[in-house]
Amino acid sequence: MRMIIVGCGRNGSGLALALSKMGHNVTVIDSNSGSFKELGPNFRGETIEGIGFDQEVLLKAQIKKTDALAAFTSSDESNAVIARISREIYHVPKVVARLHDREKAEIYKRLGVQTLSSTAWGIQRAVDLLCYSPLHTIFSMGNGDVELVEIETTPLMEGHKASELSIPGEVNIVSITRGNKTILPTTGTALQKGDILYVAAAISSFDRLKRLFGISNGKGI
Repeated sequence: MRMIIVGCGRNGSGLALALSKMGHNVTVIDSNSGSFKELGPNFRGETIEGIGFDQEVLLKAQIKKTDALAAFTSSDESNAVIARISREIYHVPKVVARLHDREKAEIYKRLGVQTLSSTAWGIQRAVDLLCYSPLHTIFSMGNGDVELVEIETTPLMEGHKASELSIPGEVNIVSITRGNKTILPTTGTALQKGDILYVAAAISSFDRLKRLFGISNGKGI
């Protein structure tokens, strides 16, 4: 995938390195060329010095061909503008912005922009949001510490009980949509083909969630 990271601070550079190591085509934009030293000698992507919301800079980074963009400058205002330009003008499929202001974050979520607060920030979490993932976030609660995600049942999940796919205090199946009905599962509810699961999970437990559902290897269970 082609990705743009705006902001090359500690978090932005860490995200860029992680995505580059995964084989993605990464371009990093920052107004201070000196910040690119954070990327180190092993970074295989491109760097562009410039303002992240300058459309000429974004076009130079080939935003029209970009699959995902992350706005991680030190300014909420800049990140919000970059996210809006990316979504509304260039229709970038996946946009993630780091916003400390919770009210702004809620507004941009409604506009289709995934946001990360300072408390919910994590490089792996950003990677999950930018890259394809069978986890589809429906709603983020509080400061983003807990999220409600949608997961489609895979063949290997069928027959397993809801209790087998829950971790008390960390991961819990809230409801199951089955056909035209939505049910609240009991511990004995068995998953069926075509079930859509709605799972509440702590951000800190997303790695355990993926292992529990077998999502990391794409097989399920």
